[in-house]
Amino acid sequence: IALGAENLTTLVAALQKADLVTTLAGQGPFTVLAPSNDAFNTFLSDNGFSSLDDVPTDVLTNVLLNHVVGGSLASTDLSTGYASTLATSAASQTPMSLFIDTSNGVKFNGVSSVTDANIQADNGIVHLVDAVIGLPDVVTFAVADPTFSTLVAALTRDDLTTDFVGVLSTPTGTSPAPFTVFAPTNDAFGLLLTELDLSGLGDIDEPTLDAVLKVHVVAGANVFDTDLSDNLTVSTLGGDITANVTGGATLTDSSGRVIDIVATNVQANNGVIHATSKVILP
Repeated sequence: IALGAENLTTLVAALQKADLVTTLAGQGPFTVLAPSNDAFNTFLSDNGFSSLDDVPTDVLTNVLLNHVVGGSLASTDLSTGYASTLATSAASQTPMSLFIDTSNGVKFNGVSSVTDANIQADNGIVHLVDAVIGLPDVVTFAVADPTFSTLVAALTRDDLTTDFVGVLSTPTGTSPAPFTVFAPTNDAFGLLLTELDLSGLGDIDEPTLDAVLKVHVVAGANVFDTDLSDNLTVSTLGGDITANVTGGATLTDSSGRVIDIVATNVQANNGVIHATSKVILP
């Protein structure tokens, strides 16, 4: 399919450089998100590369594999949520997650939209996309997933003295990455405001908000739900909390409040996210 499409010549060249032609010509089935030539040109320009030759082969290979999902998924098979790609996270050496948003068309990781869907191949299906899907960090998923829009608003409040976005964008291999982020949902923040009798995030003073956000971040570890156990002390940037798994994974904060972990193991390239039902308090 790619070889026969004039607007996918850069993709073909990239697959050849990364030695993935044989892989994607294999048995499959695969769902391939195929960036156009214009998408690759933008990707190269945005990342300071003058051509594909300038992209390290290992990076290019992983980026390309981040466009491949196992199985043959037509557009009607897609729904809002997370899938796993064939890319490998540097933080865990496990498959990378991909956020699919079908609320308005189909968009991947908040950056790449389907422009031509359901191109059938013998070993799967191809969807043309308008942007290259780069390797996501934990910030990528927080911004892409509307479930975490209040968390993003908190992390980016302009009076914060900690640059949370900068810190959480740190690549694996550079301290303090990798990260484990316990991410409160929008509903969790709503419950907190009710609990504290506040009208909005603006009513929380900066030192308190800074401390609250830090207690949701573990630095230097990519902790899966299977790594948790009963009475496990979890050291965050804002102090210790306690994990338990009997009866379902929970976290207990310093005030004895029990927080349910409601979604697990959203894997980025520099860490992992678990969604929580409540905001953890320091």
